[in-house]
Amino acid sequence: MLRMDQYEHIRTAYRVYGQTISEIARTTGHSRNTIRKALKQPYDGYSQRQHQPYPVLGAYLDIIDGWLREDQASPRKQRHTARRIFDRLVDEHGYSGSESNVRKYVRDAKAGLGLGHQQAFLPLEPELGQEAEVDWGTATVVLQGQPVKVKSFCMRSKGSGKPFVRLYPCERQQAFFDALMHAFAFYGGVFSRLIFDNLTSAVRKVLQGKARLEQESFSRFRAYYNFEARFCNPGAGHEKGGVEGLVGFSRRNFLVPLPEADCLEEINERLLRQCIAYGQHTIRGKDQPVEALFEQERACLLPLPEVAFVNTQLLSARADKYATVMVDKNRYSVPTRLVGQSLRVICHVEQVEIFAQSRRVACHRRLFANNQWQLDPDHYLELLKQRPLAFHSARPIRNWKKHWPQPMHQLLERFCQAHGESRGIKAFIEVLLLFRNHKAEHVEAAIATAVEAGISASDGVRHLLHHYTPQPKIVALERYARLPEADVSVYAGLGGES
Repeated sequence: MLRMDQYEHIRTAYRVYGQTISEIARTTGHSRNTIRKALKQPYDGYSQRQHQPYPVLGAYLDIIDGWLREDQASPRKQRHTARRIFDRLVDEHGYSGSESNVRKYVRDAKAGLGLGHQQAFLPLEPELGQEAEVDWGTATVVLQGQPVKVKSFCMRSKGSGKPFVRLYPCERQQAFFDALMHAFAFYGGVFSRLIFDNLTSAVRKVLQGKARLEQESFSRFRAYYNFEARFCNPGAGHEKGGVEGLVGFSRRNFLVPLPEADCLEEINERLLRQCIAYGQHTIRGKDQPVEALFEQERACLLPLPEVAFVNTQLLSARADKYATVMVDKNRYSVPTRLVGQSLRVICHVEQVEIFAQSRRVACHRRLFANNQWQLDPDHYLELLKQRPLAFHSARPIRNWKKHWPQPMHQLLERFCQAHGESRGIKAFIEVLLLFRNHKAEHVEAAIATAVEAGISASDGVRHLLHHYTPQPKIVALERYARLPEADVSVYAGLGGES
């Protein structure tokens, strides 16, 4: 078939310049029949070939068809692409043709086998206040100067599109429940139906069809807040496509550049403000901003319970010879006097509390990796006074030293020079014990002053600490209201006759 410019050239040569069909055929190389057709009828473009010949690829078509048939039994993400087929034909069979012909054939062959078929989706208009979607993502933040991978909890109203995003160190069940509770508080109520993946925090076993065997603790949580849980089909994340998009959107917009802070809570506060600010956004296809739509659906939400769900784990543990208790494959320290005793542990999402006979003896930031130690150096000071030569190699002290200001290192060195290694360390431990009952900044200020003044005794540091510790204000007695004078005449008759 002729191209449009060739068609125009033929008609112009014949109609305008009066050339014959034979002359046009000689100058253009087209047959006279083709030229006659161009002169008689409008241009209709190229007609579709009924059959696409593959002169070079033809010998390899059976091989390609075999690979594509095998793909039907393979995971969707591990099937042949056209590029992979081309590479295999070249490497394994010596194919010398073009990649474009391979791509054309593979596209048609996949369509014939149903491998290249794209699924159709229905445009939906969810009812306000009825459903919300939930998902987890992964992100990177900078905590105390170090990049850390965290889990991003995302929840999105299907009706209004209002988002909620919060970061956690992990996606364990306690974090999952805590995230849902924060989300309910953010929305001011509970959606009637929540849509989830088949996450292990909620699902113990995926049964046939839509049936699921839920985790018992999740069932208790769901019953407490009275929402219905709907789980997507395995591998069908598009069934909650709104929150799937929120995971990526929040990572690209809320977490770029990488947020930096001392703790996750600071970043979560910023995320909360960004979620609120998103309320001014108008989603494509909607006629009102997100916040205006959410105000309409707020009345449809179930009210929050008067008392929040108790999201803690209660454990029993025994303090080992290192004065630690094991919780989730991590160790947390307790005072050394409790070695060998049975203790009670309350695990919160972000901290671990340890009790001995109803009295809290330790509180630690919770660890989420394995085989880590969370040691409070204060728990070991009395033991170190008995074994001062172990001071420098003790793990809790070595970890603490990394954060000491320079005057503390100088004071320790001065004590050891003045009293000898053993007695100097004992005297320095007396100074460290001051952190137990005084603010760290006050103790550190007293230590800095002691170093400047050349003091080499713990009593001197203790005396200086009184200068930095706020003293209670003395209020003049006359400022207090005075009681009226007592009427003592009533006592006169007490000494009468017996």
